[in-house]
Amino acid sequence: MKTVLITGAGGGIGKKTSLYFAKNGWTVIATLLHTNEAEDLKIIPNIFCYEIDVTSSESIALAKEKILQNHPKIDAIINNAGMGYRSFVELSEDEKIDTIVNVNWLGVVKICRAFIPTFRAQKFGQFINITSVAGLVNLPLGNFYHSTKQAVESFSECMAYELVDFNISVSTVQFGNAPTSFQKNVVKSDETEICSYNKLMGKISELLEKKSGKNCDLPNQIVEKLFSISENPNKNFRRYTIGFDANIMRILRRTLGYKAFNYIIRKFTLK
Repeated sequence: MKTVLITGAGGGIGKKTSLYFAKNGWTVIATLLHTNEAEDLKIIPNIFCYEIDVTSSESIALAKEKILQNHPKIDAIINNAGMGYRSFVELSEDEKIDTIVNVNWLGVVKICRAFIPTFRAQKFGQFINITSVAGLVNLPLGNFYHSTKQAVESFSECMAYELVDFNISVSTVQFGNAPTSFQKNVVKSDETEICSYNKLMGKISELLEKKSGKNCDLPNQIVEKLFSISENPNKNFRRYTIGFDANIMRILRRTLGYKAFNYIIRKFTLK
């Protein structure tokens, strides 16, 4: 039986992925900030829940020790934990910037750093780092979320060069807005006296929520693709793009070039 470790398994795509892998015969190490987030996962025989704060090296080290005592072989790690912060640069707050950087980027870095020795020792393994359509393109009010996701893209590609000799594969997975609790939990800057900012925040928030509602089948596509990647690791670094939104963005950005693509984005979101 193969084993996968999934961060951010308490809800959304992480929880759905944990359930799908378990249903298809994998042992699932579901990591959460607090294990009481997922009482329904604990009743499934091949799902094992552990607390990990991905921003804390100490938390990761303690959890790793417990995990490896019970699961000495790990086939794949899916770095799924993430959060959103939608703010204007002028109104952004240090604490919220630090939080999204620590969760979305440094969390991936620290999990990978902790488990590379395990993969090297067993002479195989794969890291699947979930980014987003935000790792492909830049959209209004994506200053901080997009920056962290593009940082994960760069980090993952660079890391892949280091690990290829050890039979450790690295890939990233990009997709658009899925109908999960993610958009509802995005941290936003407060309303301000600057009318232009308020108008743009309202427009972008409404646009993303509508788009999420239309992508009803996207969560199923995502978990099925994650399972397929895990079952068939690619030795070379790969980026996987899932769903119509992410694929059309990728194609348009590549074929139109920056200037034309930027014009379309401005017309679509700022009109």
